[in-house]
Amino acid sequence: MPAAGGGQAELGPRGGPLRQRESRRLLGGLARPAAPPAPSAGPARPAALALVTLLSFASRFHRLPEPPHVCWDETHFGKMGSYYINRTFFFDVHPPLGKMLIGLAGYLSGYDGTFPFQKPGDRYEQHNYVGMRGFCAFLGSCLVPFAYLIVLELSKSLPAALLAAFILIFDTGCITLSQYILLDPILMFFLMGAVLSMVKCNSCADRPFSASWWFWLSLTGVNLAGAMGVKFVGLFVVLLVGLNTIYDLWDLLGNLSLSLVMFGKHLLARVLCLILLPLALYTAMFAVHFTVLNKSGPGDGFFSSAFQSQLIGNNLHNVSVPEHLAYGSVVTMKNLRMAGGYLHSHWHLYPEGIGARQQQVTAYLHKDLNNLWIIKKHDSDTDLSDPSSPVEFVRHGDIIRLEHKETSRNLHSHQHEAPLTRKHFQVTGYGINGTGDSNDFWRIEVVGRKAGKLIKVLRSQVRLTHVATGCILGSSGKTLPKWGWEQVEVTCTPYLKESPNSLWNFEDHINPKLPNISLDVLKPSFAEILLESHMVMIRGNSGLKPKDNEVTSKPWHWPINYQGLRFSGVNETDYRVYLLGNPVIWWLNLVTIGLYLLIAVSTAVALKRGVQLTTELKELSRVVLRGGGQITLGWLLHYLPFFMMGRVLYFHHYFPAMLFSSMLTGITWDALLKFCAGFLSHSTTARKVYRGGFLALVLLITYSFYLFHPLSYGMIGPMASDPSSPMAGLRWMDSWEF
Repeated sequence: MPAAGGGQAELGPRGGPLRQRESRRLLGGLARPAAPPAPSAGPARPAALALVTLLSFASRFHRLPEPPHVCWDETHFGKMGSYYINRTFFFDVHPPLGKMLIGLAGYLSGYDGTFPFQKPGDRYEQHNYVGMRGFCAFLGSCLVPFAYLIVLELSKSLPAALLAAFILIFDTGCITLSQYILLDPILMFFLMGAVLSMVKCNSCADRPFSASWWFWLSLTGVNLAGAMGVKFVGLFVVLLVGLNTIYDLWDLLGNLSLSLVMFGKHLLARVLCLILLPLALYTAMFAVHFTVLNKSGPGDGFFSSAFQSQLIGNNLHNVSVPEHLAYGSVVTMKNLRMAGGYLHSHWHLYPEGIGARQQQVTAYLHKDLNNLWIIKKHDSDTDLSDPSSPVEFVRHGDIIRLEHKETSRNLHSHQHEAPLTRKHFQVTGYGINGTGDSNDFWRIEVVGRKAGKLIKVLRSQVRLTHVATGCILGSSGKTLPKWGWEQVEVTCTPYLKESPNSLWNFEDHINPKLPNISLDVLKPSFAEILLESHMVMIRGNSGLKPKDNEVTSKPWHWPINYQGLRFSGVNETDYRVYLLGNPVIWWLNLVTIGLYLLIAVSTAVALKRGVQLTTELKELSRVVLRGGGQITLGWLLHYLPFFMMGRVLYFHHYFPAMLFSSMLTGITWDALLKFCAGFLSHSTTARKVYRGGFLALVLLITYSFYLFHPLSYGMIGPMASDPSSPMAGLRWMDSWEF
């Protein structure tokens, strides 16, 4: 078939001369080589697809309502689904799509959003939770046919596709993760959808701009938006598709028979479908998110005052205040760090041995009269509340005093060390009736403003620089002991690095001499809200650290199935569910990754040294590398980045990578069995050896599932550490806790 742009018959389906690409076809382990000829149609393929789909749905929906209580992270994501139904604003470190879909599934299935989801173990009673679990189970069930179709497309081998499908059908970990109200099955659905669309689009490379080519390219973009809209780790599949696209375009650019105009069309099509379309859909998700969640809720405090003013029920909603700060104004100041508190003081003093024994200054997370401060000139005690005195606005660069309204003491700092943060200075309330000393003077500076500019309530981000020491007022985020009423430490940092900890905005503003304006005038634009929400999510993710006695894991634990996660139950009277991969499958996957890398490296070394491979070895390398290259790259991209993450990690983070390793196992072992059978001269014997090996693998996988299925479907009775437990002989590693 002629290539796009008028190539000749000797050109490959993607345009380049076949002879020039023969070495790349063999060594293309991490690049996508030309697709092999399409397989002949036959009744076996749709029948096999129907079989694996039926088994997948049966395994995921079996005993779905059990246990009838909250399990593991259902307490978070079920609660967030309720927030959508009730239109209550909340904060999460992940983008909104997954939670929106959970809320929609609950709403459509009759759940009314009233269950509190307080903690694991709470019984659902009369509340309809099965609809949300069923939605996640449906998407988790789709992973098996997706894997089947991906492997079939890449390897053109029905047994390889069946083996990959059976691995995912009978993996206890995949079943468990699909049966509960979680983001993971939703994320993996879009991830696998993106990979399937990508390989289907690749198979249409010989007929670009056809209806099927446009369909699969556009569907790839839709799935990329979905993956990114559920969790930020969806970025890894975006990177996989991006590398595939770069390879495609590079290949087209090297095709001398392709005109620059046609290359430009290819480039434009990919920009449209793989960049602009996903970005538009991703942005639309947030538009829906902010439109639905229009009521004040537990997420308010994570966002700026300007954002909070838009939420119905928030104390800033429909409020009118003076727009610009003036001397004599009574204000509250909110720290811009995530969940930042209000600048606060009270009559209590710092205890003996904690810096100077002066009045405490803290950050307090709630509204309180002790959050009120009066802005005064640094060098004047004139009573600015006198109606006859002229209004004088506070400007960027002014030196001011902040007098605590309730105690009449000034915001003060000095070179005593802060209570908790070393090398930071203590911040106190000092003086009597507003009379203090030069350590009460602060320079007010607005981020991005020039000297003399006015300061807006809500919108201006300011920092207060201590005139005497040069330090900057900030909140460390550390919780003070009981003597500080467990409020948040406020310090003056001598390190001038700008961060949300050292930035503040003015929220409440009282000044009877100034006209009030509606806060609607100051509301942020959608673009500002979108940017702010991403900054808050990024800070939230980076702030996720292990809690005391919390079960976490390290990336090297995951492929070896070192340790699972308790979803439900802790003793022999509980209904116990334990997230752990089927060990036979996981260790088979691990061996396969080693075999694949060995084949890839050995082939590369042999070709570099000019070693002539036998026909059988060449065919083995061709099949394994051709089919497994993109899959291996997908596994690497979804696994290696976790070694560089500083946030807390859990076992379930490996499951997207596990999908790729399972598909690689199907491709590799199918090729190895064919390689071994190829040494037999008699074709009937070779077929028997191949079929026997394939059947042995399937039976091994099925039997191991029979042994370990209670991990997913529930265990009651003695723990596995008890010799009388039916699971006792299956605790093959001491780190397993079922």
